[in-house]
Formats: sequence, C-alpha cells, structure tokens
Amino acid sequence: MRRLLWGAASTVLALSPALFTAEALAAPDDKATISHVEPGADDALSVLVSVPEGAQVDLDKVTLTVDGTEVDTTASVAGTAAENQVRRTTILAMDTSDSMKGARFTAARTAADTFLDSVPDDVNVGIVTFDASVRTALAPTTDRDAARAVISKLALAHGTRLYDGVLTAIKESGDEGQRSVLVLSDGANTNKTPLSAVTTALSDNEVRLDAVALDQQGADLGPLESMATAGKGTVIPADATALAEAFDAEAASLARQILVTGTVPSSVEGTEAQVAVALPTASGSLVASTYAEIRVAAAPSNEPTVAEAKEALQLPRPVLFGGLAAIGLGLLVLLMAVFSAAGADRTQRTVEQRIAAFGSGATAVRGKVESSSFNFAEVKDATATMLHRSKGLEARIEQRLAAAGNALKPAEWVLLHSLIAIMAGLTGLLLGNGSVLLMLLGVLLGLAIPWMWLGHKRKKRIAAFNSGLADTLQLISGSLTAGMSLAQALDAVVNEGNEPISGEFRRVLIESRLGVPLETALEGIGQRIESVDFDWVVMAIRIQREVGGNLAELLTTVAATLRERDYLRRQVKTLSAEGRLSAYILIGLPIGMAAYLLVARREYIAPLYTTGLGFVMLAAAVLLLGLGWLMMSRIVKVEV
Repeated sequence: MRRLLWGAASTVLALSPALFTAEALAAPDDKATISHVEPGADDALSVLVSVPEGAQVDLDKVTLTVDGTEVDTTASVAGTAAENQVRRTTILAMDTSDSMKGARFTAARTAADTFLDSVPDDVNVGIVTFDASVRTALAPTTDRDAARAVISKLALAHGTRLYDGVLTAIKESGDEGQRSVLVLSDGANTNKTPLSAVTTALSDNEVRLDAVALDQQGADLGPLESMATAGKGTVIPADATALAEAFDAEAASLARQILVTGTVPSSVEGTEAQVAVALPTASGSLVASTYAEIRVAAAPSNEPTVAEAKEALQLPRPVLFGGLAAIGLGLLVLLMAVFSAAGADRTQRTVEQRIAAFGSGATAVRGKVESSSFNFAEVKDATATMLHRSKGLEARIEQRLAAAGNALKPAEWVLLHSLIAIMAGLTGLLLGNGSVLLMLLGVLLGLAIPWMWLGHKRKKRIAAFNSGLADTLQLISGSLTAGMSLAQALDAVVNEGNEPISGEFRRVLIESRLGVPLETALEGIGQRIESVDFDWVVMAIRIQREVGGNLAELLTTVAATLRERDYLRRQVKTLSAEGRLSAYILIGLPIGMAAYLLVARREYIAPLYTTGLGFVMLAAAVLLLGLGWLMMSRIVKVEV
C-alpha cells in the first residue's frame, strides 16, 4: 500500500514539479525529491534532497541548477557537514488516550524508542501528547536521553484531542528549517476543534505531516488523510506489531537526505526560481526539481517601516491593563469634577440667577463658583464662550438636553462629550497596541455613542410624556369640574403625577409665579418635549381663554382623541414590527460580521482598509447600507 502511495506521488511530481513548494513529499522508492530549500546570506542556497532507499550517490558529482544555470555545488549527507547546516525538526504527536492501553501503548513506546535510535543526531525531536488535554512533553532537542525519559513516563487518560495535538505540534516545530510532524493515533477527534483549522495551519506554515494510523481503515482514515494531504505527507496504516517498522522507516528517510549547497548566480533575478538537483548513482542519475524561494527578501531601509513602528508600540499585558485602569480612574475623577462643579453652580445661585434661569430667552447671570483643583470653572467658561459664537449649535444641544431631562448645561455637556471621545480613542490605541485605526474608531465611537444615548433618553422621555398625557388631561378636567382653578389643577398634576409630566408642570407653575403668562409657560413644554399632541392642548386652552367655554369638557374631548391616536400608534407599531426587525438584522449583519472578522481573522479583512480598492469597496458598502436603511425605514414608518 505504501509503495503504491509513493509511486502515485512521484508520478504527480514528475508531471508538474512547479506545483510543489520546497516542502515536497519524501522520496519514493525510485525517485529523488527536494524536501526543503533555504536561501541564506550573500545569495547562498541550501537544498535538502531525499533519495530512495539503497541509492549510492556520488557526492562529488552532484550538480545544482538555478533557473537553468549550473552553479558550483557542494554535497554531503545531511547532518555531517560542519557548515551550512539546515535545521531539521520533527515533532512526535502521540495519542495517549485510554483506547491505546495494553499492547498498543507498549508498541507505541517501543516504536518511539526505535525512532530515537534511528533518527540522525542533528535532528531536533520534540514530543507532544494528546488525550483530554494537550501537553508539550518535550520541546525540540537533540538530547535523546531526555526524549527516552519522557517516553518512559507517558500515561493514558480519557479523550482524544487529535486536532489540538497536531496544532500544538505545528507550533512547537518552530519556523526555521525543515519541519515535520509524525502523528500516531488510533481514534477520531473528540472535541469541537474543526479539521479545517489543522489543514490551514499545515498549509500556511509549510509543515510536513506523516500519520501512522493504528488499527484504522476505511472512513476512519479520512481525517488523517486530509491532514497528510495538507502537510504533503502520507498516511501509513499499521497494527501494533508493525509500529516499530513504520517509525524506523520515517527515521531512515531523514538519514538518507543529502544537503546540497551553492550560490545563486547574479544573472538570475528575482527571489523565486526553478531549482534542480542531479544526483549521479551507479544505476543512473536521479533528478529532483521544484520552484522555490532562492533569495532572502531585500533588507529594509534605515527608516522604520509601518510594521516596525507597530512592533515598537507593542506593550506588555500588565502595562496595557495598567494603562486602561489609569484611564478609567482619570475618567472617573474628571466626571466627578464635572458633576460636582455643575452641582455647586446650581446650589450657589443667587435669586437673580434663579429668576433668569426660568425667564423666557433670558441670559443667566453668572455667579462666582469656587474653582476646583482642576480649575473647571475657567474651562467651562471658555467652552461656553465658544458655544455662544455658534448660537445654532448651542440651542440644539440645549434643546436636546432639555428634552432628555438632563440637568447639564451645553458647555458642561460639550466638555463631558469631548472627554469621553478622548478616553475612547486612548482606549482603542492601547487595545490595538498602537493601532491608529482602532484609535480613530474609538474616537468616532466616543463622539457618536453619548449623542445617541442622549437621543435615546430624549425619545424615551417624550414617549413617556405622550403616553401619560391623556390621563393628565383627564385629571385636570376632573379638577376643573370639582371647582378648582387651572393653576390649582396643574398643582394637583404636580403632586399626583409621575415624571416627566410632574416635572414639566412644576416648571410651568414656577414660571407663572415669576410672571410668565400661563399659556406661554405651557408652550415651553411643547417646545422642550416636541409633542404635537401637547401643542394641540395648549392651542385649545388659549382659544378657550380668549373666547370662553367649558374648559373641563374641552379637555375631556381632547383626552379621548389622544387615547384614540395612541391606540392607533401602538397598532401601527405592532403591524410594522416584522419589517423593523428585518431592517435591524439586514443592516446589522454585515457590520457584525465585519467586526467579528476584524477580531478573529484580521488578515482576511485587512485588504479592505489597507488598499485603494478596499477603501472604494468600503465606501460603496457604507453607501448601500445607508440607502438600504433609508428605504426600509421609509417603508415601515407610518405617520399617525
């Protein structure tokens, strides 16, 4: 079976050698293959060639050709030359699950010892075991006694985390020289790690994988065959009695490797080219070729690159979380300063200031507030001065704060908002280890989220006001019917109503007592709450005051109308719920997927924000999402 596999692999290699990377298949019985190509300094090139068993290579006549040009060549058995050695690493990934108990486990230990006896001395051997957990029993080393001691102490346990074991073996093999993993397993994987994660890791890291399948056949070999295909290796079926032979054959293939060294000619340009090696033997010449990297990438300039700058900003984890904790503490202290200064400003106001605060369009007389250790009063005054230059922005912020029921002044809100944006940007910078993109994203989120939160509070407060307005009008109507004046009826609402209605009517009473006409004070509620329904109520009260009539009966009629409108609104909202949910999902799904890929597999989505075409695609995506949101919102929005 193994002879057939080697024959098929060699046939494919002979037909299309350029399709294989430097990590080629091991040599079949009658062919030589290039196992590894390693470029070095000054255009040096080292090539490891695996030759078939029994081949007697004339090392003095070995030739190396690079892109059709023959170069001066030196050949030796791998591991015997003093110079230009290529690091060779093999990781034994051994199944230590309970299914290996008895003769299987004894045979596995014996096979591993046989491998250690046969493998060349220069090969670094590591050991990874997997059962319910995965352990690196031995890091790659040439100390064979340490490896034998580890093998003698192996113990069995429940579970078979085969895929995690292979992933750990790939990691332990390092990133230098020729790397291979020899897997021994008798069962299927028992955890949720996907097979695709293993095959991707093998392909990306160019690690060869051979698998010894103990007492498995048919469909049971599928996962091992997939891994061996990705690792350009083979699956070797064996039973307990043949394990030692299989491991010895793997070690012997390493012992038969020939190291061929030369220098890439200056006439060959580029970093990749066709590499061919001819190895004369008594029975003919063995030829192996592959398309591989022949030069190390050009050295970077003296100026730091983006990657170097990013690396320079890498922070240790304790420093990272310490910085976040310091930012959080600073944010907390500054927030306390904002609210304490705002509270002091309100508690120390004079009578003139209080009157001016409730006056329509009046400018508050500024009192002198004691400066805190942050000198917050001066900063707030400077911010207020800047806002005064933009009356529209100041009025918009003030309107939004009033509608949300927030007691902060526009200047205080701008300072708080700016502080949150700065802290969010610094947090993104720390979490991204110096990533400017994450810093900008943090600043944008810091600018958007507080404003969105204020809008949410505003909508929630307006909805609460409108939902309780009909009952409030009924209460006022009842009070008027009982013989109370309108002012007394409003006072009853203040005493018995709930927020935000009681708070708004309390402000109306205070303004009316300070000389503001009652109708004007009521109109202020409509302006702050932006309620069309309440505007109708104020209009009805104003008309009744001018022409006379039964105000109690009028308010009862208006309350009934508002109840009908509220019922209709709820009905429309229920009927459009499915459309709104669909809009949320369709708009949020691509955004959520992009965020997931940015965290889980950034290199996959990186071209979107690192290339010109990617920026164009991102802009198109944002535009289309915006158009989609606009269209769907218009479809499900029904004015009542």
